[in-house]
Amino acid sequence: MDNNFGETQPNQTFQFSSANATTPVFSAGSALPPQPNPNNPTAAAVTSGENHSPRWLMVLAIISTLAAVTFIGLFIWMYARWSDAQSNVDGQIQEAVAVAVNDNTVKLEDEFTEREKSPYKTFAGPADYGELSFEYPKTWSLYIAKDATSGGDYEAYFNPVAVNPVSKDSINALRVIIRDSSYDTVAQSFEKSIKDGKLSISVRQVGGGNVNIYTGLLDNKLQGMFAMIKIRDKAAIIQTDAMIFQEDFFKILDTVSYNS
Repeated sequence: MDNNFGETQPNQTFQFSSANATTPVFSAGSALPPQPNPNNPTAAAVTSGENHSPRWLMVLAIISTLAAVTFIGLFIWMYARWSDAQSNVDGQIQEAVAVAVNDNTVKLEDEFTEREKSPYKTFAGPADYGELSFEYPKTWSLYIAKDATSGGDYEAYFNPVAVNPVSKDSINALRVIIRDSSYDTVAQSFEKSIKDGKLSISVRQVGGGNVNIYTGLLDNKLQGMFAMIKIRDKAAIIQTDAMIFQEDFFKILDTVSYNS
């Protein structure tokens, strides 16, 4: 009788058989991998999930990261666009406010200047030369360069605050010149300038009659305008040396009177 009966030796194989079934042979040293049980679907799902879940999680993580980066990029881009638009709007508002303030300031200054001109003063020329008269702003100064007491031309100059030194090239708001020459002779002296296009001519009612208004390049090479009035046998010229005085010029013409 074997004394080692009952002890299991390594790698010893046992086999049992019966009449109806045979027990499979297995080695005690090596275990077979577990086989999925078709009768236990939970176990199969767990096994499958253990193999595939990390891959899906990785794909979802990548998609989420890309979506987050895209969203952040779009947000930064939209914010930059909004910031630029807001800056443009703010700049336009500030510019509009500055323009409005400036326009209002200019308007108030113009209104103040106009109020200061009143009441207007009255100018009266020599009686022997038709006693030409009109109203002019009280803020303007008057200088009579030639009074025609001994004949010849009559010259008077007007300008805001102070009359500029009298010369052919100086600018004053108004010049009044009564030429001791016939109207036709004086009018003829401007014919060439009209033909050359340096002067344009129009007609306006002044002192109860129609007179010629000349606009353009004057004898002193300045841009201005003047009215030429026939007074008796003489020609009276009322002239402004700069177009900035155009409004005052027409207001003065509307108050002109003379003895024809």
